[in-house]
Amino acid sequence: MLIGYARVSTTDQDLSLQLNALESAGCLRIFTDKVSGKTHKRPGLSRALRVLSVGDTLVVWKLDRLGRSMKGLIDLAATLERRKIDLRSLTDGIDTKYPAGRFFFNVMAALAVMERELCVERTLAGLEVARLAGRRGGRPRIMTEEKCSEARKLILAGHDRRQTASKLGVSTTSIYRHFPALSAAL
Repeated sequence: MLIGYARVSTTDQDLSLQLNALESAGCLRIFTDKVSGKTHKRPGLSRALRVLSVGDTLVVWKLDRLGRSMKGLIDLAATLERRKIDLRSLTDGIDTKYPAGRFFFNVMAALAVMERELCVERTLAGLEVARLAGRRGGRPRIMTEEKCSEARKLILAGHDRRQTASKLGVSTTSIYRHFPALSAAL
């Protein structure tokens, strides 16, 4: 029996492409997850693994849908092999039912890990270049120098932090973060 597994990393991504491919491949049941590949808790994959039995095949759209680390992929493949369950990746052309498929699986798993590591490396390099150019990532600070100065004046004038936050249009948490209750930082 062919059992399909599809995964996307975030809840706003769409599973349609993977589901269509798995249905076209003849999967009788398909399990899904909407979680990062780094996450160890993937209930859909766990359910698929419980349903699989000797002679069945776990089918995925692409190898990286099973996980991000080489160790994780190899461990999963070893578990499937021990249980006499095959693994097929549709877009990677891998089918561990055959010796060439098992070899190709190991090569593709290594390449998938390398691709992920290169992506992380490029991202970190880009962030470093941006930092050196004086750019910061993330949300702009809500408490600008002007708002901090105004908050200091209001607190010293006797306004409590909740009133100060309301007047400045920021959260009370932001005020407490910059001006803790028993702080001499005023």
